[in-house]
Parts: sequence; C-alpha cells; structure tokens
Amino acid sequence: MTIALAIVAAYLLGSVPFAMIAAKLFGLADPRTYGSGNPGATNVLRTGNKKAALFTLIGDALKGWLAVFAAQQWGFSDMVVGLVALAVFFGHLFPVFLRFKGGKGVATGAGVLLALDPLLGLAVLVTWLLVAGISRYSSAAAVVAAGLAPVYSALSHGSGGYLVVVGIIAVALIAKHWQNIQRLLAGQESKIGSKKKG
Repeated sequence: MTIALAIVAAYLLGSVPFAMIAAKLFGLADPRTYGSGNPGATNVLRTGNKKAALFTLIGDALKGWLAVFAAQQWGFSDMVVGLVALAVFFGHLFPVFLRFKGGKGVATGAGVLLALDPLLGLAVLVTWLLVAGISRYSSAAAVVAAGLAPVYSALSHGSGGYLVVVGIIAVALIAKHWQNIQRLLAGQESKIGSKKKG
C-alpha cells in the first residue's frame, strides 16, 4: 500500500503544470495556444518573459528531483525508486490535470536524473547546454542529451543501476520530440528565444 501511494503521489506531483501556473502568475496567455503549444519552459520563453520561463524550468525540474529524493529518503528499494522516477516523469508527459496532454519532459527528466545519479544528471545537463549553445535548438539538444543518457549510465554502472529507467525515459522523451525532429529535418524548427506565433 505504501509503495502504491508513493507511485500515485509521484504521478500527481509530475502532473502539476508549472507552465500553466507561470502563465497565471505572470499574466501570460495559455502556453498551449501559441508557439509549439507545449506547456514547457522553452515555449513559455517565446513570450519574452524570462522570469516566467525560469519559474517553469525550475518547477518542472524540482518536481522530478523531489519525487525521487523523497522515495530515496523513505528507504525504498532501487526498484521502487525507479518506479517513482517513471511515475513523476510520465505524470509530466501525461498529466491528469491537463487531460493527459503535457510537456515533453526535458526539465522533469533532468530533475529525475539528477536525483537518481547526480553525475549522470550533470553529464546529461552539460550535453544539453553544449548542443543548445551551438545549435540554438532546444529540441535538438533534448534529443541528443536523451540519446546519450543511457550510454552515460551504461558507461558508469554497466547494466546495473537505473539503466532500464534511464532508457525508458530517454525513449519516451525522444518520442515526445518526434514532430520537432521532423521540423528540424525540414529546416522549420524554431530556435531558442524565438517569439511566439499565433
């Protein structure tokens, strides 16, 4: 029962839409009505309001980190911690509060990885920053960082650790970016900081 409650609580925490909260706090339009339509920090940034985007980024990352950290502090097994990690991550992707249409999981995934393995999370974060800095495409940075996350995990822990969890998160995150990948290939993807449309 305790394990089930932890997983449900993690999912509900992951479902908290910080992009929507930011829109209310900063007097912005619903982030689902402009740009990519994604309720995430990169899309909120398209309003030009950097504080709102930062609030969204920190909130989404913090909920991922907090769920995993709390599970670890409760002394759950690695398997249960892994399930909690997946629950909070998929809560963000498919939030009950937004009719299961959520964000793409970059910030929440980063928070989860930082809690599971700080060095792994840092390696993935640095990868994202490097690719984003060079390409100016948040989506490209997310896809590359996600693709390399299981590689970093395998190099650090072999087939042990949280490799399966990291792999599932990576596949789901890349799948969520499928349309972005198509736009990247077509040269139609918006760069970081581009203004909202529509």
